[in-house]
Amino acid sequence: MFALRADLGFHVRMTLHGDISLDRPLLVVALEEEAAHLHVGELPILVTGVGKICAASSLAAILSRQRPSRLVNLGTAGALREGLHGTHVIGRVIQHDFDDEAIFGLTGTRFGEPIELGSGPALASGDVFVSGGAAREQLVLRADLVDMEGYAVARVARGFGLPVTLVKEVSDGAGEGAARSWQESLDYCAERLGAWVRRELLAA
Repeated sequence: MFALRADLGFHVRMTLHGDISLDRPLLVVALEEEAAHLHVGELPILVTGVGKICAASSLAAILSRQRPSRLVNLGTAGALREGLHGTHVIGRVIQHDFDDEAIFGLTGTRFGEPIELGSGPALASGDVFVSGGAAREQLVLRADLVDMEGYAVARVARGFGLPVTLVKEVSDGAGEGAARSWQESLDYCAERLGAWVRRELLAA
């Protein structure tokens, strides 16, 4: 792990594995454990830390100096719908802990609008680990999956004009016992994400 001083004057802590180049995608994950099975080729991997702020600040600091061909955010996610499991490429991402409507009402400007990525399930990102309760009940109405970094990665990618793909492996049901389930399934999920990279990015 190293510290990189960003142009905004603060220190960003992250880990970058490999070298970024214009002809290769940059893989972006929150944790080293999620990257455990991604070291299967020569693709660079950025480990940002957990949460939207870590993801956004780390990624922006890197992209201000080096540009890949595209970004691929890989990680675990909680399922908000019964029977949803496996690996998913996200079609739409929102941030569930930012009241965009209220801010729009105050300022007339949108700062947290949904980001459309194509076909696939909807992902809600926020700086909270969802494990049931009222938070989950509200999210079920808006999304299929929940994580803590996807929206930030997509938003930074758009800001830098880079294509972005969000790939999420279901690790838990975002309900009671979600933390234990996530811990127990983390390596299996990381292995599945590695398989996706081999199949979708390296096979050609």
